[in-house]
Amino acid sequence: MKKLLKSKWFIALVVLLLLAAFAILSLLPGSPVKKLLKPVQMVTSPAQSGIKSAGDTLSDFWSAITDGIAIREENKALKEQIADLRYHLTQNEEAALRYEELKDALHIKDTFSNYVIYGAAILSRESDEWFSTIRLNVGTTDGIVLAEGHSYPVLDVEMNLVGRVIESSDTESRVLPLLHEGFAVAGKVNEVNGATFMVVGDAELKRQGLCLIKGIDPDVRVEAGMEIVTSGDGGLFPEGVPIGVVESVDYSNPLDVTATLRPYSQIGKLEDVFIMIPYVETVEETESTNVV
Repeated sequence: MKKLLKSKWFIALVVLLLLAAFAILSLLPGSPVKKLLKPVQMVTSPAQSGIKSAGDTLSDFWSAITDGIAIREENKALKEQIADLRYHLTQNEEAALRYEELKDALHIKDTFSNYVIYGAAILSRESDEWFSTIRLNVGTTDGIVLAEGHSYPVLDVEMNLVGRVIESSDTESRVLPLLHEGFAVAGKVNEVNGATFMVVGDAELKRQGLCLIKGIDPDVRVEAGMEIVTSGDGGLFPEGVPIGVVESVDYSNPLDVTATLRPYSQIGKLEDVFIMIPYVETVEETESTNVV
């Protein structure tokens, strides 16, 4: 019996039973145990409150960290989605622009059925873009083959005259723009039996974005605001390609009536152009041999 009373396990069991008894008694209404434990609770309550507050603070801090990580991951995913949507939107915009350009190319083809239409992108423009040649991204390997002494008209997507191809390599072509002083095209007023003349580049006018109309018949009235198109004379440019509008007319010298013209096409805003190459049908002659 003495050994049992000295046993640690026995003492621990007794303590646990006493604590359990106190706990059960404290739950009973009007129990004296509550009164006995009240001083102890008054001492331990601040410590318990402090421990609970610290636990709540730590929990809130950990929640803030985990929530912050989750928000960053969500923001990253959203940014990736936005970037992806922006990319597809850009692609769709480019596709829409290409579609419109193709429709314009078809319109050019319908209007000038005797020409093969080649689309080309502008590679570079000089600082004085109207006065120097323009590089395109198509050449002989794309079908832009220039015979000696030949040239091809170049139009913008709205079918306005831009210039003419003067040189081509394997992968590139060069265009002489409308206001270049080496450029010339036969033009006319866009009306039935409209007056005809020459539209040429001019060293003085080109800095104003204008070109010169010369060879005007003094008996024919040409006025500011009239639309000028190609006349088809000379065979290089087909008839009816819009060039621009008359800016002013000078009748001071009846023997040399001139005018200024402002082109429709704006080289600085162009990205794509169309090259017109005359369509030549190949006629194959076959010989029949009669066997007697």
